[in-house]
Amino acid sequence: MLIGYGFSLDIKNVPIAVVLEDNSPTARQTLNFLNGSEYYSPRYVTSMHDAEILINRREVDAILRVPPNFSATLMQGDAKLQLILYGGISATASTIQGYLEGSIRQINLLSATNGNVTIESRMWFNDINSSTWYLVPGLMMIILTIVGVFLTALVMAREWERGTLESMFVTPVHLLEILLSKMIPYFCVAMVGFFLCLAASRFLYAVPMKGSFWLILLASILYLFVALGIGLVISSVTKSQFLAAQMSLTVSFMPSLMLTGFLYDLRCVPEFVSQIGNLLPPTFYLELLKSLFLSGNNWNLIIKDCAVLIFFIGLALRITRKSVE
Repeated sequence: MLIGYGFSLDIKNVPIAVVLEDNSPTARQTLNFLNGSEYYSPRYVTSMHDAEILINRREVDAILRVPPNFSATLMQGDAKLQLILYGGISATASTIQGYLEGSIRQINLLSATNGNVTIESRMWFNDINSSTWYLVPGLMMIILTIVGVFLTALVMAREWERGTLESMFVTPVHLLEILLSKMIPYFCVAMVGFFLCLAASRFLYAVPMKGSFWLILLASILYLFVALGIGLVISSVTKSQFLAAQMSLTVSFMPSLMLTGFLYDLRCVPEFVSQIGNLLPPTFYLELLKSLFLSGNNWNLIIKDCAVLIFFIGLALRITRKSVE
């Protein structure tokens, strides 16, 4: 039901920062189409600096700039608006560009003056408007999720079924050491997959890496511990390989594919679906990974998302410890 209701490629309530460097009645009347429309959610600011802060924080998907001489040039017959798009999700950016250019064309047709308004567009963070640039970080998230959750859940469930885990408890080995012994091999396997994806993104797909490599590595290690922890929780709760496999697909792979922003923007779906997506660890990792690859070291996002991942690591280990005990 969540996927059925949540899967939508329609883009509505697009957050746009409107920079009014010309605050005249003519300029405001030209941008009247933004107000009251279900397709736009404008935020009016007075400087490009404020607008850049909003787009770097991912609070808006586009910047529409009205230059200081807009009214004067409109009366002379040819006024220009500047449109800057967040290119991290190129399909969304292209749709927003189409919306705004279509609205401006309609204004020109209905305008009582002889002046025309045109938009000059620029794509930020994805200059060539390539869908590969935002799909590749998402695929890295999917691979770490599959290895971390699915394989860890199966191997621990197998130990429960064979009864070998109970025999380990009577040995001098501590519980934490047993859990680490099950996590470390799959951590290494997942990191090999991560580095292969990283090499492919750089040398096959030419995805830029504008942020720090070490931050990308740190974020991936944190998320991998989250995925491994989820796998341990599933195996300790189910104690069955069949149930562990089914639950792993249900609670990790499918949500990470459909409800994290990998295929479409979470702002395009019903509110309750968006709220569920914003509770999932892959959502925070994907947001952080796209930001580090395409826009650079955005410390607000880095601190927030890393803190959330660390919280999920602690929560998963706590639940696993209690279930095993």
